[in-house]
Amino acid sequence: MPDAAADILFLRKMHPLVETALDGRHTVHRLADAPDPEAMLDAVGPRIRGLCVGGQVGIDGALMDRLPNLEVIANFGVGYDAVDAVEAHRRGIVVTNTPDVLTDEVADLAIGLVLATLRRLPQADRYLRAGHWPKAPFPLTASLRGRRVGILGLGRIGRAIAKRLESFGVEIAYHGRRRQTDVPFAYYDSLIGLAQAVHVLIVVAPGGSDTRGLVDKAVLEALGPEGILVNVARGSLVDEAALTEALKAGTILGAGLDVFENEPHVPSDLAALDNTVLLPHVGSASEHTRAAMAQLVVDNVISWFEGRGPLTPVGETPWKPKA
Repeated sequence: MPDAAADILFLRKMHPLVETALDGRHTVHRLADAPDPEAMLDAVGPRIRGLCVGGQVGIDGALMDRLPNLEVIANFGVGYDAVDAVEAHRRGIVVTNTPDVLTDEVADLAIGLVLATLRRLPQADRYLRAGHWPKAPFPLTASLRGRRVGILGLGRIGRAIAKRLESFGVEIAYHGRRRQTDVPFAYYDSLIGLAQAVHVLIVVAPGGSDTRGLVDKAVLEALGPEGILVNVARGSLVDEAALTEALKAGTILGAGLDVFENEPHVPSDLAALDNTVLLPHVGSASEHTRAAMAQLVVDNVISWFEGRGPLTPVGETPWKPKA
């Protein structure tokens, strides 16, 4: 029977909209506020039926063991690689995420990173502020003109990036698990092949163990000395040490990164490089888009406990109503 009221656990502080909307409908337990989180889990774990998470908070079988009556995990974000969705499915737990509502924001930022990295916009800004302009013009930069752009991962966000790139009149190619027959872009069945064929490589594939370190030393060498790497996906997809060495050695021209291997910590030798544009994981971080993501988290939780099922279940935990 549908039960609109349930015990919900927040592992970390959530968006204010999530906090306010669910507090009024459910009994919300906040692990981050507990003086003794372990004791809190022991006390309330068996009552928890819903779990709200965000960021890269790991949700594994060990935590699920402590929440034996868990029914739904609502993830704040489109990426859910920190959640063991396969294990959740094995236990009959549904995992939801927030697709679509952040697609345009992240795609916009990806294009911004491409332009900022190629045209060295942050460096030009610093040059002006330091008072160098009266002494000499800022050095000429690379250009998007005449460059071919490759996209690693032509999903929702990858397609939105490609749509924007089309307006720049550049050639577009992509690599993914399989060729997509409804797009006009060139397909490469290997990432090395794609990197060799393009000047700009945009990473927007899912994170997780299957893609860890996918962009490695060999891929960077294939991208070449005129190449630009842009990552708006997960830091885990790029071998950060190999990237740092490639940037130092001139193996590639530059990198624009919104994500890192060990967020929020960025290696000092990477941060010190002048041929990079580095952002603190702000791809979806506008007030408009974060509010839309928060609302979808709320809507998933409410829909589940009102018996209507999840709105956006992830692929590993498909759901269909009982006959």
